[in-house]
Amino acid sequence: MNSEYTDEVSNGPVRSRQSSDDATHREATVIVRGETVRDEEPKSAPNDQKSPPPVSEANVKMQGRLPGLDDDPDVGVQKEITAIRDGKADLSFTGKLLASAAPSSAPKGEWQEYRIYETNGGKHVFSKVTRNVIAEQPDTYEAEIFDPAPTSVPSQLLRSARDLTRSQPMTWRDAAVAFFGYDPLAKALYRKLGGQFEDRIS
Repeated sequence: MNSEYTDEVSNGPVRSRQSSDDATHREATVIVRGETVRDEEPKSAPNDQKSPPPVSEANVKMQGRLPGLDDDPDVGVQKEITAIRDGKADLSFTGKLLASAAPSSAPKGEWQEYRIYETNGGKHVFSKVTRNVIAEQPDTYEAEIFDPAPTSVPSQLLRSARDLTRSQPMTWRDAAVAFFGYDPLAKALYRKLGGQFEDRIS
């Protein structure tokens, strides 16, 4: 191939023609070093984005009120209460809500709510609810009861475990810590109950 032909081909004009099939479709043909290269409009990419999952409107409203909870006004009020439990019988009793805690926000759409109740009979109920704004992720419910009576089996088991480590009897505060632990939300719950969950040192 002589150099004159190469210069003429490489610097040749770009021809553009309109397709007779589609008036909006344009095609450019460029000749480079004897090869034909066609530049066509890119085909539309398939829609890879999935639509967002449906949300629970009720939980979205609850998320918007965090750290406030619906039963915050009920703290200290005697009433009929039902603590829901997954996989176990729900706990129904007359008593009062001693304290509740929830995070200040839930940016990922999931959060937990902690509650401590006291029954009229002197028992304590600990409740943990996990909520999610995604409708396909149902809320989960856990609840346990602490009965200070030495005849109750859970109380006896807790006392036995406690007696192995300390000589003091098991209290409802010990049972609360066994249920909730010491994560930041649990500490916020304990602070609402005063300094009775703090270890005092001298």
